[in-house]
Amino acid sequence: MRTYDLCVIGSGPGGSKAAIAAAKLGKSVVVIEKMDVVGGAAINTGTIPSKALREAVLAVTVARQVLTATCSSSSGATLTVNAEAELQQLMGQCHRVIGAEVSILRSQLLSNGVEIMTGTASFVDAKTVRVEGRAGTETVQAEYFVIGVGTVPSRPPNVAFDNATLLTSDEVLKLPTLPRSMIVVGGGVIGTEYASMLAMLGVRVTLVEGRPRLLEFIDTEISEALQYHMRQMGITLRMAEKVVSMKAIEAPKGARSTDGKMAEATLESGKTIVADTLLYCVGRQGSTAGLNLEAAGLSADNRGRIAVDACYKTKRDHIYAVGDVIGFPALASTSMEQGRLAAMHMF
Repeated sequence: MRTYDLCVIGSGPGGSKAAIAAAKLGKSVVVIEKMDVVGGAAINTGTIPSKALREAVLAVTVARQVLTATCSSSSGATLTVNAEAELQQLMGQCHRVIGAEVSILRSQLLSNGVEIMTGTASFVDAKTVRVEGRAGTETVQAEYFVIGVGTVPSRPPNVAFDNATLLTSDEVLKLPTLPRSMIVVGGGVIGTEYASMLAMLGVRVTLVEGRPRLLEFIDTEISEALQYHMRQMGITLRMAEKVVSMKAIEAPKGARSTDGKMAEATLESGKTIVADTLLYCVGRQGSTAGLNLEAAGLSADNRGRIAVDACYKTKRDHIYAVGDVIGFPALASTSMEQGRLAAMHMF
């Protein structure tokens, strides 16, 4: 059995910064990460990938406009773009950025003396966790714990997600080809962001949002301006519409499809929308299902979130929680600060 001053579950922005802050205070620290790479969703599937893709899309779009203008003015010819090759180049750029960020974070943890364990953690009791990894099972005891497991995309249980025709934001960067059309369900930050980027690449996007306008937490005038520009980009906005069912259907004869499937969404109004793919972006769920919180005397709400006080302490004095798993505002920058403050408070 290994023993530490602090055990951090999850190596995302909150967990990693808590670990480093505690290590700088001379404490023995271990970080348990279920993925093969550190960084959590922020580096591997969320913040960094989406921003890297955004920058790559902007660069490609500007270059395409310049080349098209040059070709048209010099010879009257038009520029044709290989969409599949372009997608692979964009994804390649994203993966290079992700790889660099993972390397930087791993180096920061190790240079500060933080140990990294790969495996899935679950509480045995309030001061012990079991870590199940490829090499077997180990037990870790610690005086303090930080839970920074983050969130995963919500997946309605009645929808058969296949990560190709019906997918969430975690699978967008794994698309083998650029779809000709896509239904985006959910007009929050993630849905709006991917809808805009894919539309710039020439995908016909239909965005369905149950509320009367996008991003209701921002200024009304800005939201209305955003909707105007998205429509100018060719995005079809179906506001105040709810999707009641989503499924993969057989593609019509003659339709271009990689696996013979297309996505179908039925709206509350009775209308049906069909596209090559459907991206579901309605909420995220705290990744606490496998932690066995009950053994530590803790519980999560119906969205998998853990309640904390102003110092990010749970109802158990030696267990803290930081980052997206505690809810709003769920930003990488605030998660980092929460991790540092939690470590300072406990030590």
